[in-house]
Amino acid sequence: MKKQTLSESNFDLWLLLGEVSHSIVLARKRELGPYDPSVRQLQILRAIQALGSEATLSQVAQKLQREVHVISRHTIIMEKDGLIKRVRSTPKSTLLRLELTEKSLKMLNISRPSKTIDKIFAFLTGSQRKELESILNQILIEVKENTPE
Repeated sequence: MKKQTLSESNFDLWLLLGEVSHSIVLARKRELGPYDPSVRQLQILRAIQALGSEATLSQVAQKLQREVHVISRHTIIMEKDGLIKRVRSTPKSTLLRLELTEKSLKMLNISRPSKTIDKIFAFLTGSQRKELESILNQILIEVKENTPE
């Protein structure tokens, strides 16, 4: 049997990470059923919630490490769905603040407790959970530092 190179091993890890992420997202979508928010929508709503009443497109984009136009495209759809309000700071301003609606607050509340996620991660000990979180955060840092803009 041929020994795998480090590059091949890294590629296999990358594929596995993608498969794990995809599977967790699908499991979560099944759990949420009729509410069926996308992962991206939940990330945007959580970011707006964390940033508070003065959340802007650029702040959300920065927090989620996405381009402003990508967040803007999502928020237009989310506004049509009644999940957020995009409010101009002043009538002539191009600066948009993002506000949560009652519908999005309900969705965040419903989506927070997760039996599926709890079951998926139940096998991890406290130290394993911390180690996994540390590793994933380090991967994110490496991606940011090594990805051309």
